[in-house]
Amino acid sequence: MQCSNKEKVLTGRASGILLPISSIPSPYGIGSLGKESFAFIDFLKDAGQKYWQILPVGPTGCGDSPYQSFSAFAANPYFIDPELLAEQGLLKKEELEEFHFGDNPERIDYKALFDNRFRMLRLAADRFPEEDPDFLAFQKSNADWLEDYALFMALKEEHNMVSFQEWPDELRLRKFSALRSARVRLAKEIRFWKITQYLFFSQWRSLKAYAHKQGVYIIGDLPIYVSPDSSDLWAHSELFQVDEDQRPTHVAGCPPDSFTAEGQLWGNPLYAWERHESTGFRWWIQRLASAAEVYDVVRIDHFRGFSGYYSVPAGSKNAVHGTWRKGPGIDFVTAVKEKLPNLSVIAEDLGFLTDDVRELLAKSGFPGMKVLQFAFDSREESDYLPHNYEKNCVVYTGTHDNTTTEDWKLTARQEDVAFARKYLGIGPQDDLTGAMIRAAQACVADTCIIPMQDYLRLGAEARMNTPGTVGGNWLWRVRKESLTPQLAAEIRELTELYGRTKR
Repeated sequence: MQCSNKEKVLTGRASGILLPISSIPSPYGIGSLGKESFAFIDFLKDAGQKYWQILPVGPTGCGDSPYQSFSAFAANPYFIDPELLAEQGLLKKEELEEFHFGDNPERIDYKALFDNRFRMLRLAADRFPEEDPDFLAFQKSNADWLEDYALFMALKEEHNMVSFQEWPDELRLRKFSALRSARVRLAKEIRFWKITQYLFFSQWRSLKAYAHKQGVYIIGDLPIYVSPDSSDLWAHSELFQVDEDQRPTHVAGCPPDSFTAEGQLWGNPLYAWERHESTGFRWWIQRLASAAEVYDVVRIDHFRGFSGYYSVPAGSKNAVHGTWRKGPGIDFVTAVKEKLPNLSVIAEDLGFLTDDVRELLAKSGFPGMKVLQFAFDSREESDYLPHNYEKNCVVYTGTHDNTTTEDWKLTARQEDVAFARKYLGIGPQDDLTGAMIRAAQACVADTCIIPMQDYLRLGAEARMNTPGTVGGNWLWRVRKESLTPQLAAEIRELTELYGRTKR
């Protein structure tokens, strides 16, 4: 994919809503790219919003996390809309009712999806035209990642979905004869995985084009690291810190702090930055260009990792014995800005920041993030308090890694909640979530993004993710009946009041 010469859209004073595609209403177990996503775009327009922020769209792996994907370039087949496939003649109407995807419209049943969604998609793939010209063109233009991804997924299927690190060495190490044999043996399966990618991106192009017609632009998320079980590591091990047996020597994590005595062991392979630099950061430029074709604005997760990253020896039980290493720094940012001058970026710069990270962010010119739930520490002054903001930033009440603001007021230190009420000028019985939303909309930050859960005043049951835990995350879905014209009108009124919409 090539990054087009489009103009940057992250300009001016505007606002948006954070709602993952997976959380969109759907009778098929998880949000999709069908009519309810189109309806949500209409909702955003009616609400006077410029941005729809989503989570990574990659195929989910460990723990169903969108941040542990089987590919840095591929998309999640779960998001392919079955009704659109039926309109194409790839599925029959009655077949849409044959598969069980879960019973709770507010929670995703990933086991039911895994057991049944691919069975449905295989029916569609079997009916897909052999020589469809658009599909052939898609394969050609995306061959640099699609060939490896499709073979990788076919091999995973053949090996009961275990990590590629457990495959026979001739496949794990990509021996030529073993791969040649696999391509013949698994030809039908390889074609299936290519078709799912084509179907996703075909549906995505239509949805994105509709969003643009409605004046809505999409902010997407780019995880800084790839999964340890990914086609990226398997096909390009030379770009990562691996030993002579192509196994990671060091992995990503976070050092111990007052919240986690053992730190956080993420387990992602670390980049061999000297190799990336020697190629002019070609792989990263390709990755960002690909993301720019999918999204209008790219939020780069864990931006501080480009300045310095925490390195933990592979095989460690925790992150206690890790060390900080120097990242590519300004050389990386300069290469990105030279090759992709119109790329719109948000830098996720949350957490403990050192002077070198602040300097890199300032030199990049990328807007950083401010989160109001982090602002109200009654013990010390915070950079997240609105009176400390500059215009070039993006403000949130909370993110996908925070609990909802309704739950925050119950679970945060009560001294902090009292400070928040004092700062916001409200009493003990007043609507704290509403006051936080108002403060975000009113502040000087150019961009304001509010999670849908906060507009709906939902509690802990609607939390998207609890960092450092596996299981019970990425499940929440919004009810269709919650997205009312009245709510859209209320959001628009607030947005207009604080000068974030000109519509």
